[in-house]
Amino acid sequence: MPQPRPSYAAITLRDLETLPQIAALPAELRLQLRAVASVLPFRVNRYVVDELIDWSRIPDDPIYQLTFPQPEMLASEDLRVVTDLLRRGGGSELDAAVRRIQHGMNPHPAGQIALNIPRLAGQPLRGVQHKYRETVLFFPSQGQTCHAYCTYCFRWPQFVGQGDLKFAAREADELVAYLREHPAVTDVLITGGDPLVMRTAALRRTIEPLLAANLPGLSSIRIGTKALAYWPQRFLGDSDADDLLRLFDEVTDRGFQLALMAHSSHPRELQTASASAAIRRVRRTGAVVRCQAPLIRRVNDDADVWAELWRAQVRLGAVPYYMFIERDTGPKEYFKVPLVRAATIFQDAQRQVSGLCRTARGPSMSATPGKVVVDGVLERDGQRHFLLRVLQGRDPAWVGRAFLAQYDEQAAWLDELRPVDEPEFFYESALRALQRR
Repeated sequence: MPQPRPSYAAITLRDLETLPQIAALPAELRLQLRAVASVLPFRVNRYVVDELIDWSRIPDDPIYQLTFPQPEMLASEDLRVVTDLLRRGGGSELDAAVRRIQHGMNPHPAGQIALNIPRLAGQPLRGVQHKYRETVLFFPSQGQTCHAYCTYCFRWPQFVGQGDLKFAAREADELVAYLREHPAVTDVLITGGDPLVMRTAALRRTIEPLLAANLPGLSSIRIGTKALAYWPQRFLGDSDADDLLRLFDEVTDRGFQLALMAHSSHPRELQTASASAAIRRVRRTGAVVRCQAPLIRRVNDDADVWAELWRAQVRLGAVPYYMFIERDTGPKEYFKVPLVRAATIFQDAQRQVSGLCRTARGPSMSATPGKVVVDGVLERDGQRHFLLRVLQGRDPAWVGRAFLAQYDEQAAWLDELRPVDEPEFFYESALRALQRR
């Protein structure tokens, strides 16, 4: 007798203590987890809980760290305030405290609001970002959630119910109009959240206008997703999974490059039978799966883990793409890895793998001027310096440019670094001019 197909059901804050594994924790710890999940988004599902987390290893299990709130994700005083308010029943005072904490966590890093929002007919184009000349990001309104939330997510403001912190677009028509005015754009990245939480019919309403528009510059459509890791049934057993794969077929049959930008944070996400079957189905449509993730303390800050992750990706026919530095937002202090250690982890992992795995680039910071990679540490005149390079720039003329920064064992982000022999980095005056516009 055939087994029933599993159906997706979210586990959120209100369900947190119904999980037997959480209910078994001490009462004070459960209260602290609720406090963190009141500030930062929390959402998982049965697949993550049952197939990815080793509950005998919590709190140290990497997927548990990746998906469940931890007390240290909030500053100690913020944690105390929220737990005290929860004990007293919450209410408007709790809402105000949560909002204050959220706004203090740098919700939109790297100029996402100030510099990345384009304009159409003189008006800001909501739900669209255009930072790099060739690539436009589109945030469909129905895709601004995920099958499960990563605790490190730099787009956490999308999920906390604060309209002033959220990017979302309702129609693709304005996107098409904007692309007509910008023929240099070759790539559209449909992102979120996760666009693959959308029903296929809704996703079609975003993609089909791009296919029909006959835009001379557009050649690639990317979809940013964690569904291959957190809900592979999206490609296998969901009621419209076959229609989703047909949509992928249509994109590639029309001559477009279709890339699933898969967030692949730990080898365990690729080790289930469902994950490998889902990747096979996607690849049969002609789509390319490119894998990227940030380097996250307590989750994957180990060269052996990254080497295993890249080997697993290549074995499944996916392409290792980026190792990112965790952005300076949200619970950054809990997850951050200093740049010097990040560079060592990347280099040690690369030494363990074949050339097919070395397509991964990193460790890279998606900072205000662009994607800046730490190529390593070099010594000059008896002094150590960071060697940095621009992989992608807000100004295309910056791409490929190498530059030095003073060595700092504690620095974990670009704005914590200082230039060598110059008063400022080469891009800073140009950024100031952009910010004055």
